[in-house]
Amino acid sequence: MSLPKVYVGFTIQEAGLAVLRGNVDFEMWEGDGAAPKDILLKKLADADGFLEGHSKVDAELLDAAPKLKVVSNYGVGYDNIDISAASARGICVTNTPGVLTEATADLGFALILASARRLMEANAFLRSGEWNVWSAELMVGVDVFGATIGIVGLGQIGQAVARRAKGFGMKVLYSGTSRKPEAEAESGAEYMPLDELLRVSDFVSLHCPLNDATRGLIGERELKMMKKTAILINIARGAVVDQEALFRACSEKWIWGAGLDVFEREPVPLNEPLLALRNVTTLPHIGSASRASRDGMAACAASNLVAALKGNRPQNLVNPEVWKGR
Repeated sequence: MSLPKVYVGFTIQEAGLAVLRGNVDFEMWEGDGAAPKDILLKKLADADGFLEGHSKVDAELLDAAPKLKVVSNYGVGYDNIDISAASARGICVTNTPGVLTEATADLGFALILASARRLMEANAFLRSGEWNVWSAELMVGVDVFGATIGIVGLGQIGQAVARRAKGFGMKVLYSGTSRKPEAEAESGAEYMPLDELLRVSDFVSLHCPLNDATRGLIGERELKMMKKTAILINIARGAVVDQEALFRACSEKWIWGAGLDVFEREPVPLNEPLLALRNVTTLPHIGSASRASRDGMAACAASNLVAALKGNRPQNLVNPEVWKGR
């Protein structure tokens, strides 16, 4: 019996390939980034499974893949996938929660510290040769210990950030679509409506998924609610924030600054105005970029895909409605 055909739309770690070998007949794109759409349209024409990372999986692509049974997403966020279109065609969609939680939370807290203590700016200052004398006001930042952090979206990563914040003696607030009593008990987090959270937080850390309700969630109105000494951290999705409004907020000093791992457009163009601001710490979407995390993501994505193709319910099924009646 022939093995199911799978296309891997970008180069993944050996930990994932080891799961695929012997279970599926796979081909992998080995160029830079994700495979171009014209390649995907050809390769998916007779594929049973697709393991992807940040490719746009829309109705056009799915229509070109009549045999497709599963789209396995390498990552937690799946805003790049048209879930409704996949479900309408009976295609399973999976993701990789859990394995990247702690690494992403580490990165989020690193952004908090780097933004508050002006680490990127201080590093550039030193390396440029500008440091000629020490002074009492040299690179003075804001305190993290004992400050108030407002977490927008207390999911797994938000909760992991809350645990770290507790270790820094921070007061933890959160907002979201529902209360999380267990998380409140663990971290001492206090639920608060978003507007109130924005007004009282020293750090606002975004961890909500990107969807119709959260697109542009933080815009001019919300940024003007924040303290002038506050810092916005975004490790969710770039489009959760209105970048033009954020540029004005940081350049006109509505807020102290921002720490960003994500942008509306990625890779971010070098003419993006936010990149020119000293009070904005920027990173190239590396939240999950630790060795253990990325290996775990590859293995998890591959395992989800293999399970679905073998007729077993994947552990991380995003659209469970497709499994009813099977």
